[in-house]
Amino acid sequence: MLKPPSGMRSVRSAIDSLIGLIVVLSAASAFAGEPAFSIGSLGDTGVVADLNRRVVSHGPALPPEESSSSTVAEYAPVAIESLPLRSANSAEPTGWSATPPLTVVTKGTLNEGESLSVSLRRQGITSATIHLVASELSRIYDFRHARPGDRYRLAQDPQGMVLDFRYVVSPEKSFVLHWDGDQYQVSAESAPLQAQLSKVTGTVNSSLYEALVDLGEKIQLANDFAEIFAWDIDFSRNVRPGDDFQILFERLYRTDEDGQQIYVKPGRILAARYRGGVGEYEAVYFAAEGSEGGYYRPDGEAIERAFLKAPLEFSRISSSFSLARRHPILKVVRPHRGIDYAARPGTPVWSVADGTIIFRGRAGASGNLVKVKHRNGYVSYYAHLSRFESGLKVGDKVSQKQLIGYVGQTGLATGPHVCFRVQQNGRYVNPLDISSPAGDPIDGTRWAEFSSRRDRLLSHLGVSQLLAAEEAL
Repeated sequence: MLKPPSGMRSVRSAIDSLIGLIVVLSAASAFAGEPAFSIGSLGDTGVVADLNRRVVSHGPALPPEESSSSTVAEYAPVAIESLPLRSANSAEPTGWSATPPLTVVTKGTLNEGESLSVSLRRQGITSATIHLVASELSRIYDFRHARPGDRYRLAQDPQGMVLDFRYVVSPEKSFVLHWDGDQYQVSAESAPLQAQLSKVTGTVNSSLYEALVDLGEKIQLANDFAEIFAWDIDFSRNVRPGDDFQILFERLYRTDEDGQQIYVKPGRILAARYRGGVGEYEAVYFAAEGSEGGYYRPDGEAIERAFLKAPLEFSRISSSFSLARRHPILKVVRPHRGIDYAARPGTPVWSVADGTIIFRGRAGASGNLVKVKHRNGYVSYYAHLSRFESGLKVGDKVSQKQLIGYVGQTGLATGPHVCFRVQQNGRYVNPLDISSPAGDPIDGTRWAEFSSRRDRLLSHLGVSQLLAAEEAL
């Protein structure tokens, strides 16, 4: 048999070498999980597909004696390098999703006696990062006010750069540091709250506060309820076991990061009732259009009076008005012409009525003292304050419930409290015995609107004796 001319053998050898290369390229592409070739790489797709079929069906085209694994080894690196998955300047294929940059998140809660820097160092955060966070946020928050239970969330990139930091001081209030790509931005955020109408009813065993806490409610609701009836009931002395109450109020919720509704705190009380040895008292909230709202009795008389019973939200009365009390420090019996309201240090203290500040400063055993002059010869005293509200000075006018200072332990005091005293025409009187005139009743032009709202609220509140229970309306 005649052998092909040497030129023909060379052509055939080149073709077989090309087929061998295609085999290597196909194997490399299949291993990478990508199509063998694409249009523009080796010409027509159909041709490539046909060549692949031939390679798969018949194996290497070179004669066995000319086939060598070294050929594959020679071409494999070239094939892999010449077919990148995606070139740097090519468009992204459909469905391509770039991997998001990694974020390292650190979460924590301040323990008792722990500062933010101590808590972050405990979790391995560097001093430089702590300094950055503290210095940037100091523009809007003073970390000296940090308290146990405050929470934080720090997000950093893998190189340790701070992306954002959130410091949560309450379920609805937080301070945020965020990198916007050019510089750090800080902001204070308040979570939006949604109101849900709810009702709670109960029976007193020992105190109103314990009854509401036993029902799973927050102490704030008890404070708000007691404040409404403060002119009628002394909840520290007049409450008896078996007394019952009903409260229609707004519960305020926020939505957390997972979309769950979280109960934050009680909102406004809309209607309330208390029945017991002191009698039966009812109140409804009413706000006429264009005017500030307030609480009224069912007959339209205003509940709020010219004088508040107490100048703060207190936990208990630690010492009552007395003409003969043994002084806890001096150990002598002498009159105590005021009421000591025990409360946490820093609790806000307000003026019990409209008036003018006539003294603000240090006053011996009374410590930091504020005196306010009111109408009809009344003067109120607020002693042992930790500090005064900034911006107030002698001669300034204050309104009822305007902040004037904070609970402390200055002067002769065994614990944090405010000693509240009242003089009338120069003579000390028991603040709880002051008979104060009521505010303005419902105007006749608003009576129809008021009575309609009153009836609706009291119907929700219920008119019959109820068992201790809780229900959302």
